[in-house]
Amino acid sequence: MTAALRIGNASGFYGDRFDALREMLTGGELDVLTGDYLAELTMLILARDRLKDPSAGYARTFLRQLEECLGLAHERGVRIVANAGGLNPAGLAGAVRELAGRLGIPVRVAHVEGDDLTARHPGSLAAHAYLGGFGIAACLREGADVVVTGRVTDAALVTGPATAHFGWAGTEYDRLAGAVVAGHVLECGAQATGGNYAFFGERPPGDLLRPGFPLAELHEDGSSVITKHPGTGGFVDVGTVTAQLLYETGGARYAGPDVTARLDTVRLTEDGPDRVRIDGVRGEAPPPTLKVGLNRLGGFRNEVVFVLTGLDIEAKADLVKEQMTGALAKSPPAEVRWELARTDRPDAGTEETASALLRLVVRDPGQEAVGRALSGAAIELALASYPGFHVVAPPGKGAPYGVFEDVYVPHGAVDHVAVLHDGRRIPVDRPHDTAVLADVPEPEPPHRLPPGPVRRAPLGLIAGARSGDKGGNANVGVWARGDDAWRWLAHELTVERFRELIPEAAGLPVTRHVLPRLRALNFVVESLLGEGVAAQARFDPQAKALGEWLRSRHLDIPEALL
Repeated sequence: MTAALRIGNASGFYGDRFDALREMLTGGELDVLTGDYLAELTMLILARDRLKDPSAGYARTFLRQLEECLGLAHERGVRIVANAGGLNPAGLAGAVRELAGRLGIPVRVAHVEGDDLTARHPGSLAAHAYLGGFGIAACLREGADVVVTGRVTDAALVTGPATAHFGWAGTEYDRLAGAVVAGHVLECGAQATGGNYAFFGERPPGDLLRPGFPLAELHEDGSSVITKHPGTGGFVDVGTVTAQLLYETGGARYAGPDVTARLDTVRLTEDGPDRVRIDGVRGEAPPPTLKVGLNRLGGFRNEVVFVLTGLDIEAKADLVKEQMTGALAKSPPAEVRWELARTDRPDAGTEETASALLRLVVRDPGQEAVGRALSGAAIELALASYPGFHVVAPPGKGAPYGVFEDVYVPHGAVDHVAVLHDGRRIPVDRPHDTAVLADVPEPEPPHRLPPGPVRRAPLGLIAGARSGDKGGNANVGVWARGDDAWRWLAHELTVERFRELIPEAAGLPVTRHVLPRLRALNFVVESLLGEGVAAQARFDPQAKALGEWLRSRHLDIPEALL
């Protein structure tokens, strides 16, 4: 049997731990080291960089990491695959070649292009299709030591090396789907090794101060073992892998440009300390279209946070709202949002804990309506409003904000190309077969628990959760750690109950997906995040803590589970 391919991850986002690249190269054996630097917001940031400097548009942090570690990777025979190319993969590939030449390291650098569709979408700052892993595979098959890409799916960083190593055909959907699942677990770095984990309080003190980064031992049949280098912090167990599998996903069909992976077929088993085996994953032909992420400027926003202290919090809030509304009446912003956070406590021992925060956010197509008009109105109230008037910080001039949306194009609308170290260009074929996505019929629920005494308690005592964003939508994955807890959760946490516990979702479309093998429910809440993270339409614009809010809500839970 072909030896397992050891693929590690050293970055979950642009700004992740700088020395992770060195840690992964020195901590144990690897064949491939990946880095995920892109997110919807990152693409907007890189687009704004490119407006200032046409030669920019890629993750400069990656270059600085390579300056320290390229020689080390070359000595150890570790290939590096990263999507740090962002909006300018050719520019980054050239910069890596220049760096390698300066350092005297003989590496072959290739890149993948074809994702950039900005010219076809007037008015967008960046429009990029999510490509698959076959361009990466072509680069590696032709001997590349470093491969940089633009916008590929996060899992493509794993499917590409696996396809090249094992020689998979484009129709070997089960194997490809197994690699997609492994890639999805690795893509967010330390989230697979205990970072941001719901049950972090159960670990020994200090265990999670510095979680290590994950790696996958990927096998020829598509199965894998998720683990980490020995001696690194954090931990890997079925819970950490389950949490990451649910992160920023939707239904049972997890679609990508190479394959649609069936998350309802994933089987997780402990395989020793800090080792979780993933197998049983089934795959299907990919959908006939590619997702394209569009980033554009939505207008200008500004905000001011009023501090309300002591008694009569609601009355103070009403007063300043009315005053600000009157002051802005001559040129009212297109959108005005007020949020009162009751962080105050009665008879508080400190002024801070006696205070609530009233947040005003305004948006408008023009800067003037959210700039001087707002700041002047707020500051002029300094001696003429509620007792104890002050603000967290003076409002500024107003800043531009971005809007994200996704559209879909046929596979043939992109020119997916592997560009090799010697300049040769290898076109990547579109999928042999495709299949239109359809919902999976909801599986039969488990048998209900027998009746018994219940106690009012937080959901988080028996269930974990992880949440995230996809454009303007949010997802909340909730899982149980035992069969009895699953039997209760599957019947209790309906869409109706979810809306009761998360009032923000009451008037929004909510879809529940059931994943029995993971003992999990995945809720997708449409439009909760407005026009995406860059628009900052919500206190938690990426829904990162939405799952923890849900876990804090109280329900009648069977005492046998507590």
